[in-house]
Amino acid sequence: MGPHPAVAAIRLAVRRVLHDILNDHRPAGPPTGALVPAPYTRPTAPLVLVACSGGADSMALASALAFEAPRLGIRAGGVTIDHGLQHGSDLRAAEVVLRLREIGLDPVESTAVTVGRDGGPEAAARDARYAALDAASERHGAAAVLLGHTRDDQAETVLLGLARGSGIRSLSGMAAVSGAGGRYRRPFLELDRQTARKACLVQSLPVWDDPHNADPAYTRSRLRHEGLPALEKALGKGVVEALARTAQLSRDDADALDAWARRAEDSVRDATGLLECAKLYALPPAVRRRILRRAAIEAGAPAGSLFARHIEEVDRLITGWRGQGAINLPGKVVAQRQGGRLVIRQG
Repeated sequence: MGPHPAVAAIRLAVRRVLHDILNDHRPAGPPTGALVPAPYTRPTAPLVLVACSGGADSMALASALAFEAPRLGIRAGGVTIDHGLQHGSDLRAAEVVLRLREIGLDPVESTAVTVGRDGGPEAAARDARYAALDAASERHGAAAVLLGHTRDDQAETVLLGLARGSGIRSLSGMAAVSGAGGRYRRPFLELDRQTARKACLVQSLPVWDDPHNADPAYTRSRLRHEGLPALEKALGKGVVEALARTAQLSRDDADALDAWARRAEDSVRDATGLLECAKLYALPPAVRRRILRRAAIEAGAPAGSLFARHIEEVDRLITGWRGQGAINLPGKVVAQRQGGRLVIRQG
């Protein structure tokens, strides 16, 4: 008799991602030929880490990694992040470390972070968490870090992007592969949250429910417990699946437009590298604004602080030129029109 359907589903999702990781990091074979400069040494097995909070999604992911990795010759470890936002968070992190070791992961570690204030509490916690995961990955030489985001998380991310009104890229949600060199992998984006919780239940895995996930002070929590249920009540079941599908379609479209903008960028610059307004004007708005955004970031504007309204203001220097003055952008970057050229530089 095979495993429970929920367990089979999470294992299959992880197995597929581990195969992808192996293909991405497959080493070259031993050197051939008569002259060999040094004895060939078989490389060590790649290490894959799981980021685990102790919640149902990440515990299910950790259990599937512990089961599948040895079968593919992959080492499996885990990292839990102590955000220090709740009393006893250090003890809880220690419990998660113990649980991960009990299911066979090694190495396993807990990392404490200091959460700042920039961008609000949720964004600040996320920034601190990813910085710690980046550091852990580099410290251990990990081939990848698995994250437990589910289809439900994806649906919430799409709605949050829709509320920001910042374009198709914000509707594309979370990528299955992201980070430097494809470091982060999200095997569960096509699985719902209930499947992960069921997998923990049938495997008798203890699960910690973070009270922040039910705290109405947090935007995502309100969306999860009030917004999505209201949408399902008004529109019927299937909203989560439709939003997740929207994310993938939006990502495909955004990737295509990004590629178009990269190809078009050289053709709209003059011999000195300045952007020519007439040539920019001839481009579709979606392509032109991508070029403007890239130029602003290259000039020093922080990507996270550069919003659609900033790019729209710069765009009006091209499409609605009335002799207006320079546009101030984040990072002390200034955009201004000079003699038919668009100049974007540090002010």
